Amino acid sequence: VQLQASGGGLVHAGGSARLACQPSGFPLENYAIGWFRQAPGRAREGVSCISTSNSVTTYADYLKGRITMSRDNAENAVYLQLNSLKPEDTATYYCATGRCGSSWNDFYYSMNNWGKGTLVTVSS
Repeated sequence: VQLQASGGGLVHAGGSARLACQPSGFPLENYAIGWFRQAPGRAREGVSCISTSNSVTTYADYLKGRITMSRDNAENAVYLQLNSLKPEDTATYYCATGRCGSSWNDFYYSMNNWGKGTLVTVSS
C-alpha cells in the first residue's frame, strides 16, 4: 500500500505547480495526508498536512501564503498547489499518511505509506 505523488516538472521562478497524491488500493478519505520534500544533500522538510476533516496545517513557515492543500474524495486524491515558486523550492516532493499534529515532528514520527515522489525543479 503506497501513495504516488505526481505533477512535478520544470518550472520557472515565480511559476506554479499542482502536485497530486493518489493511493494504490485504499481510500484516502480515511487518512490524514501530509506532504514533505527533500532536496539533494538536505534533510526532509515538512510542507503541510490535511486531516480527515480537511483541516490544513502548514509546517513550513517559508511556504505559508504560497501553498494550498486540498482533498477530492471523488477523485481519491489530495492536491498541493505551489505558487510563486523559488529556486530553493527545488526538491522531490512526497506524500504520506500520518498524524497531522501541530509540528512537523508529529507527522514525521507517524508517517507511513509514502512511495515515489515527484521532482519539482525551479529555474531562476
